[in-house]
Amino acid sequence: MISIEKLLTGPLGVNTYIVYREGERSCVLIDPAELKKVKKRLDELSLKCEAILLTHGHFDHIMGVAALKNEYGARVYIHKNDAAALYDDKINLSVMAGTHVEPSKADVLLEGGEKLKLAAMEFDVISTPGHTSGGVSYILDEERIVFSGDTLFRLSVGRCDLPGGDEETLLHSIVYKLFELKGDYKVLPGHIRETTLDFERENNPYTRRWG
Repeated sequence: MISIEKLLTGPLGVNTYIVYREGERSCVLIDPAELKKVKKRLDELSLKCEAILLTHGHFDHIMGVAALKNEYGARVYIHKNDAAALYDDKINLSVMAGTHVEPSKADVLLEGGEKLKLAAMEFDVISTPGHTSGGVSYILDEERIVFSGDTLFRLSVGRCDLPGGDEETLLHSIVYKLFELKGDYKVLPGHIRETTLDFERENNPYTRRWG
């Protein structure tokens, strides 16, 4: 059985996910935005972080990456188009927020289409650009879960007015990639509450009016 815990981390309340198979000692972190809160919970669970999966490179999603990588020796996965955000404050937009991201480097550059076997689990990578040029979603098909980052939210979508964003590209990613997944999936986004693909297929006001 796979367990998923959500922590609100960083200055903008990012949903950081701890994903692990019960009985295993290692886990995967998705979008960790701080060290202290994440490490405290991992210690409570007696887990070690094996991999850090990033949905995109905005500062609020990556602020804990360098510290957690150093703490656990975790490998960092990010799409190749967003990789420079890990060490460039202009690209990750922390300059705009008056803050700073401790620089780090990616270990694995994604393109989309990969199957990642990590911590006794398998994640499918789907390239879902539009919020950033390197946005990705991670599919945990065993549990029928999509980690959508800032691509798809409940009754909303990610903003497209920041550098690297494009509304048509984002909506194409949602409608022709995420919505094309067969059947229903739980959607765990980068902010606010969870939703489902079926609910968004029927009710999302942005995708309903697109095209």
